[in-house]
Amino acid sequence: MIALSLAEIAEVVGGKTHDIPDPSVRVTGPVVRDSREAGPGSLFVAFAGERVDGHDYAAAVVEAGAAAVLASRPVGVPAIVVDDVQAALGALARHVVGRLGATLVALTGSAGKTSTKDLIAQVLGSTAPTVFTPGSLNNEIGLPLTALTATGDTRFLVLEMGARGIGHIRYLAGLTPPKVGLVLNVGSAHIGEFGGREQIAQAKGELVEALPPAGEGGAAVLNADDPLVRAMASRTKAKVILFGESDEADVRAENVRLTDSGQPSFRLHTPSGASDVTMRLYGEHHVSNALAAAAVAHELGMSADEIARALSEAGSLSRWRMEVTERPDGVTVVNDAYNANPESMKAALRALAAMGRGRRTWAVLGRMAELGDEALAEHDAVGRLAVRLNVSKLVAVGGREAAWLQLGAYNEGSWGEESVHVSDAQAAVDLLRSELRPGDVVLVKASRSVGLESVAQALLETGAEGEVAAR
Repeated sequence: MIALSLAEIAEVVGGKTHDIPDPSVRVTGPVVRDSREAGPGSLFVAFAGERVDGHDYAAAVVEAGAAAVLASRPVGVPAIVVDDVQAALGALARHVVGRLGATLVALTGSAGKTSTKDLIAQVLGSTAPTVFTPGSLNNEIGLPLTALTATGDTRFLVLEMGARGIGHIRYLAGLTPPKVGLVLNVGSAHIGEFGGREQIAQAKGELVEALPPAGEGGAAVLNADDPLVRAMASRTKAKVILFGESDEADVRAENVRLTDSGQPSFRLHTPSGASDVTMRLYGEHHVSNALAAAAVAHELGMSADEIARALSEAGSLSRWRMEVTERPDGVTVVNDAYNANPESMKAALRALAAMGRGRRTWAVLGRMAELGDEALAEHDAVGRLAVRLNVSKLVAVGGREAAWLQLGAYNEGSWGEESVHVSDAQAAVDLLRSELRPGDVVLVKASRSVGLESVAQALLETGAEGEVAAR
C-alpha cells in the first residue's frame, strides 16, 4: 500500500484513534485480515466472524510489528475504531486507488473469471508492474484487500469481481472504479440465487455501467459470441471492444486446434496485427479466455506479437483449476476441483476428451451448487455429455445430484460399466486405486463445497513412489 499515517487513515475511514501515542506513525506494510500475515508496518483489519473474532488477536499482531488495528471497538493496543469495519476497509481502498497512477482493469462473468484474470495479469505483467486478485478473492473483502497491495510503482491493477445478486458489482466498482471493464459470459453459475440468466446479465452489466465515457478512456470489452453480453454495449458510454469467434469481433482467433496433449493453438487477430499462439493451458475453452485477455491488452497498447508471446508463456496461477500432473506410472491427474458450474463442467469434459485421445479417460464428478430449479436438467446434461464425448468411465460422487449425473449418462446409453455412482470421495479413491492403469487420464471436478480435490491429492500420493512430475 502507499504509505499513510494513522491520522490520515482515521480521517479517510471516519474513525477515532485509540491508544495511539503518535498518530503520525505510518502504515508502510500490507493491510491484512489474517493475523498470521501481520508484520512490521502493517494494518490488521479485525473482522468479528461467527467462529473467530479478529479483535482477539489485536495484541499479537501489534507485537508482530503491526502499526495498528482497524477495529469496531477499542482493543487495548493502537487502533482506529470505526462503526463498520468492512465499510471502512472499502473507504480506505477507494482513497488509495484514487491516488494511484495505475490503470484499473475489472472483469466479471459466470465462468472463467479467475483463469482469464490470471492470463490478463501475466500478459500485462510482461510489460509493466501489475497487481492482481490472488485466487478468487473477488468479494467485498477480498477486492479492497487486493487493491490495497498496489504501490506507487503499480501500472496495472487487475481485479476480479464476483456477484451473488443485483447491486454487488455496482458496489465493488464504486470501491475500485475501473477504466477497462471485461464481461466474459452470462451462464448458469448462481442461477438459483439470481432467478434466471436475464437477472445474471443485469448484475454483470453493472460493470460496464460503471465505466467512464470513451472520451475519458473508458473501454468495455465484451464477448461477441454471447448475446446477453454483447447487448451490454447499449448500457455503457465507454468504447466497446468485441472479442470472440464472430467475424464482427475486433479480437478473434482463426485456425483453432488442440495439440496432442490438449493445449490450444490458434492465429490471434487484433486491429494492430496477427500472430500465432500456442498455450500452456489445457482445453479449447481457454481460447475465449485468451481472446478476452488479448482484447484488454490491445486496448492498453500492446502489439499482437507482444500479446501472443505472453499468452504462449502464461501458465496457471491459481490452484485446482485444470491443474495437470503426470504420475511416475504415466497416469495423468487433472485437478479442476476448485469449483464447477454447467459451462465450466462441460468445458472440462471436452478438455479431458482432447487430452485422452487414444487413452482411457475418467471423469470423477460431483455436485454443481446453486442451480435452483435447473439442477436436475443441468446435472443430467453433464452426464449425457460425458457419454457423447466417449469418456471411458464416469464416476459420480455424492448424493442426489451425483445420482442425476449418472442418470444422464444412463439415459444417453451408458448401460454397462461406463458409469458408476459412489457415496463419497473415499469411495471414489478406492475405486480408482483398484482400476487405474498406466496412461489413464483422470479429471476431478465439482463445486467447491464438495471438496473433491482430496481425490486428486490421494491419487497423486498413491502414484508418488518417486517425485511426482508436474507439468
